[in-house]
Amino acid sequence: MFRQGDPTNGIFFIKSGNVCLTRVTESGNAVTIHNAQPGDMFAEASIYSDHYHCDAICSCSSEVVRVSKRAILLRLEDDSAFSEGITKRLAMQVQDYRQLLTLHAVKSANERVLLAVALGKLTGSVTQFASQIGLTKEACYRALKDLSEQGLLVKTGRGSYAPTPRGNDSHP
Repeated sequence: MFRQGDPTNGIFFIKSGNVCLTRVTESGNAVTIHNAQPGDMFAEASIYSDHYHCDAICSCSSEVVRVSKRAILLRLEDDSAFSEGITKRLAMQVQDYRQLLTLHAVKSANERVLLAVALGKLTGSVTQFASQIGLTKEACYRALKDLSEQGLLVKTGRGSYAPTPRGNDSHP
């Protein structure tokens, strides 16, 4: 959709599919900052910026709507309900990013992965998930395997896991 450093031309809403937002660090490492799903808005910072701060790549066939910066700014001025809606979405994103910061503070890879899966963070590929929670894909795959073997996670599909209900007698 766009690359880090490209001039901004609006914000986006996902109708279907998935868009992975990735930031490339000064050292060249790619860090997943968000996996946008249907109903999500992304590139909000572009309203007040001249350039995008990350790459936005569709990870599957996706339908995305772009709304121009100018249209958003005019609507923010003229429509208080719209302004409140955008503000609420942004506040929820701040909460989500604070949750990610909390995840990054968890030292144990197994505990971090278990908490992240329980919080619903595994929405894209395992590689994107690992990047988003600050682990290598190898450490993430090991943790998923360990947690599955311990009966704390159940594999529900390729690259898809769910927490096992606590207190379930079917696991050790």
